[in-house]
Amino acid sequence: MTEQSNKTPMTDYKDTLNLADTSFPMRANLAKREPDWLKAWEEDDVYGKIRQARVGREKYILHDGPPYANGQIHLGHAVNKVLKDIITKSKTLSGFDAPYVPGWDCHGLPIEQKVEAKVGKVGQKVSATEFRGLCREYAQSQIQLQMKDFKRLGVFGDWDNPYLTMNFAQEANIVRALAKIYANGHVTRGMKPVNWCLDCGSALAEAEVEYDDKTSDAIYVGFEVVDTDKLLDSVDTATDDKTFAVIWTTTPWTLPANQAISVHPEHEYSIVKTEKGNLVLASALVDSALEALGLENLGVIKTLQGTELELIKSQHPLIDSRQVPFILGEHVTTDSGTGLVHTAPAHGAEDYVVSLQYDLPVTNPVAGNGVYLETAEVFVNEHIYKAQPQIISALNDSGHLFKHYKIEHSYPHCWRHKTPIIFRATPQWFISMEAQGLKSQALRDIPNVTWTPAWGQNRIEAMVEGRPDWCISRQRTWGVPIPFFTHKDTDELHPRTLELMEEVALLIEKGGVEAWFDADAEQLIGDDAKDYVKASDTLDVWFDSGTTHFAVLEHTDGLHNPADMYLEGSDQHRGWFQTSLLTSEAMYGRPPFKQVLTHGFVVDENGRKMSKSLGNIITPQDEINKTGADMLRLWIASSDYRYEMSAGQKVFKGATDMYRRIRNTVRFLLANTDDFNPEAHSVAMDELVSLDKFIMARANTVQKAIITAYDAMDFHQVTQQVMSFCSQDLGGFYLDIIKDRQYTTMADGAPRRSAQTAMYHIAHALIRWIAPILTFTAQEAWEALLKDNARDDKAYIFTQEWYDLPNFSMDKVTEQDWSTILTAKDAINKHIENAREDKRINANLSAQVNIYASGDVYDSLAKLKDELRFVLITSDATLHHLDDLEPNNPQGEETDIENLRVSVDSAQGTKCIRCWHVRNDVGSNAQHPEICQRCVSNVTGNGEVRYYA
Repeated sequence: MTEQSNKTPMTDYKDTLNLADTSFPMRANLAKREPDWLKAWEEDDVYGKIRQARVGREKYILHDGPPYANGQIHLGHAVNKVLKDIITKSKTLSGFDAPYVPGWDCHGLPIEQKVEAKVGKVGQKVSATEFRGLCREYAQSQIQLQMKDFKRLGVFGDWDNPYLTMNFAQEANIVRALAKIYANGHVTRGMKPVNWCLDCGSALAEAEVEYDDKTSDAIYVGFEVVDTDKLLDSVDTATDDKTFAVIWTTTPWTLPANQAISVHPEHEYSIVKTEKGNLVLASALVDSALEALGLENLGVIKTLQGTELELIKSQHPLIDSRQVPFILGEHVTTDSGTGLVHTAPAHGAEDYVVSLQYDLPVTNPVAGNGVYLETAEVFVNEHIYKAQPQIISALNDSGHLFKHYKIEHSYPHCWRHKTPIIFRATPQWFISMEAQGLKSQALRDIPNVTWTPAWGQNRIEAMVEGRPDWCISRQRTWGVPIPFFTHKDTDELHPRTLELMEEVALLIEKGGVEAWFDADAEQLIGDDAKDYVKASDTLDVWFDSGTTHFAVLEHTDGLHNPADMYLEGSDQHRGWFQTSLLTSEAMYGRPPFKQVLTHGFVVDENGRKMSKSLGNIITPQDEINKTGADMLRLWIASSDYRYEMSAGQKVFKGATDMYRRIRNTVRFLLANTDDFNPEAHSVAMDELVSLDKFIMARANTVQKAIITAYDAMDFHQVTQQVMSFCSQDLGGFYLDIIKDRQYTTMADGAPRRSAQTAMYHIAHALIRWIAPILTFTAQEAWEALLKDNARDDKAYIFTQEWYDLPNFSMDKVTEQDWSTILTAKDAINKHIENAREDKRINANLSAQVNIYASGDVYDSLAKLKDELRFVLITSDATLHHLDDLEPNNPQGEETDIENLRVSVDSAQGTKCIRCWHVRNDVGSNAQHPEICQRCVSNVTGNGEVRYYA
């Protein structure tokens, strides 16, 4: 702002700002400019400067739930990381030392599958050791891919030192975590289906399995529904036909182990009338299934969701004494078959997992040599393959066999014997929920955690209450080992198990998990090796991530355990929140977190999940390339993350509009304090124009609400408060009024400097309010505000704390007065607008208003004196006492306020070409015939004198 600006007439907001001026800071084009800022910040180690600025302060630790190191990030990842970043940045503003150490989950099946697709299975073209090395390389490549995207979001963290579950030190500490849990008596052994070779008579590791073609018996089998009243409730079938739930299987020998029929909870199922009875089929497969069965569709009797089938019972087709329920399973597909899955928990991994949720028996009816045991109840002592033709025949004789044919398909084989393997329940390692009271202990502690939203507590309590024992062993190649030695005859663990686990941990610290797998038993237990079996199992990857409270928080400088915050999606009540809780309770007898925050999933604008098939996927990379990361961050912050978050171009446009308003407001403050030096030009707080005091008092109130909202993690409330302040308090009120002072009063005069003083302090506060959310915009604004005065400790907004707005007295025109004034202004403005619509005036500045008031309204308006016309943005405003009017001769029109009347007329006088006010004194100075006396004093005199209160 220059002296020349004093001659600029007040014009429209945007015209005044000249927002298209690309020479002024805070121009748009974030998508292209943000990467340059990121590069500069990284080179200057902004994260390190933040840490240095908070040395010695109270810690606030938000522990990062590790994403899986596979594939590019999606919108859900972006939501998760940005929410975490908002929290750590807001906590930093609150004075906390809030480091953020990002992490990744690196072991497990998905990575193995990616590597297998490239090099084949272990034991074919690559050894197990080479395979693990390739898994490490692949995981590292995915980490770099995802890290780049997280950084691009403007997320600050210790990216040079992330935690990885495959780091040697962390792999070792995962083993130590298992040792602690084992020492506390929580580790037990139980049954779970694994790969089993009938020729070897033993379980096979995944690496010992290869796939080859096999011809199998494929059958469609009908399970007669017992609870037909429940199934056909409210349907008048007028038929005595039987109703069958139809399954398809290529392993008829597993039918004696059947304990349930699985259906998908979200799929639709139809009860179809046919000449063989009523059949329950997935609606999507009715046509193909009936065609395969050679049956005619005689009409759909009823359709229902999978959830409506839950626990309805059917009769086992081979065992009269057994009835089996429908259960719900996410593994059920409609790719082929019938959409109903024969479920035998002793013979299938997915069957086992879903059956545990319903507490179904995991009874193994098959001995290690392939012969049915007594528990099979049928065909006892028969070999499963010899019994299979008899099973098919028995089904046919009883009317339960709907079709039988041969199928050639890929099937797992033993790599040694080249013979087909089976799935068979064998002993596995578990963390027991009951042995040492782990479940009850966790349930006691859950209420001691703050759950945000509050419903998270009920959700996790229900899941822990119904949780079966946790099977922690996996037959994988790429994972952290379970370093146990079991006796060949007794299955007992080696008496030195705890000591051995620490020795193994030390080995892994030096050579990674490969050090365990490559070591001979003799190397670890000496002569005992002849009597003990070295375990080949790996840990469930949920154990890896679930013990990061120990492996990361306790072993990383600057962090502490328990964490202050865990934050993930709502699915993690079943996943990471729960496994972290259980392992921490098993190790320490307490939760690993003080607060747990849950966010919802991202859906499209129609509320649908995003999927390739629907073509509604939105990638964060695409949106950032269009509008910049700040726009995406604002959409995330302005959404109520406690529920599903809608994403789409309409929603993003709303965020763009909000961003534009906030940015333009900040630009106005910066543009209009461009020539303001706070040390030389600040007006003493108690000498400010009353309006300037009021807006600062209002800013202080808003700031308290914003800090409270940040502390409560209500970020959508933060954005609403910021937006309301920018659009209503500033844009719709204060800035509109002070433009006259900014552009028509003396550049260095007290009226203008008073407004600049207020704007300068407000800018300091506002930039801090938006910094956790609009990372790039806030830093650009910060640099423009401080200009060349930024010292190293003030170079970045991210090292600052909330702004202390100065104190001042408002004893003449109080905040309550201003509340009354604003209410009156709204009522008066309605009449001014009516006058414009009636063509009685052209604009506010062509109006004069006569105000008739009494009581508090009169008292408050009277305190403004001549400042009243500037607050109303009119050329003239005269206040009359309503009580002085004759009762029978009221003047003015009624307003929304009982003790306030208003009349609006065209202002008398001539329009000043400089300030555009219509005044009677225009031309009173011969040297300046076209401007008013007030402007003359601002141009050639000592400047106007305003009323200060």
